[in-house]
Amino acid sequence: MDNNKRKLTEKELKRKNDFEKISSEMQQKGYKIKNMTINIRQANFLGPLSMLPFIALTFLFYYNVNGFDLGEISLGFVVAAFLFIPLTILHELIHGVTWGFFAKNHFNSIDFGFIWSSFSPYCTCSEPLEKWQYLLGTAMPTLVLGGGDFLIILKSMLYHTDKQESVYCDHPYECGFVVFEK
Repeated sequence: MDNNKRKLTEKELKRKNDFEKISSEMQQKGYKIKNMTINIRQANFLGPLSMLPFIALTFLFYYNVNGFDLGEISLGFVVAAFLFIPLTILHELIHGVTWGFFAKNHFNSIDFGFIWSSFSPYCTCSEPLEKWQYLLGTAMPTLVLGGGDFLIILKSMLYHTDKQESVYCDHPYECGFVVFEK
């Protein structure tokens, strides 16, 4: 997302400045930057869309075991609707705990927030991580709870490089990450 399209919060501006310092240091060490961000509006649309095959399989399994009646609202539906916000918070906390475990400055490198214009909560890590560490932190909420980080995981898995070294860094204010490679 272009910086001009959305006014960055104070915390985002600080993370942007910190990221620019990290980026400069990495470039001085010979790393090139590959931007792997996703437009937040596209992510809000494509994330659930990419999960449709998994949702369909889950629904088919549920239907085969329990049946389905459109005339009734099930207790499971009411519970799921009630838990939506707490599970969304837990989802972001799982990102933070996992990335914080690997970051040199641990949880001091983790930041949480909410982008009101797109109604999107987020968690971000301000330190570069190894690919497997970044992917594990991205995947953990999906593995534990299920969810929409599948797009970022897919984008990372489809990206191949012939470079010897690469580290992944969460983008400071956009959905996605950058790869520093040399």
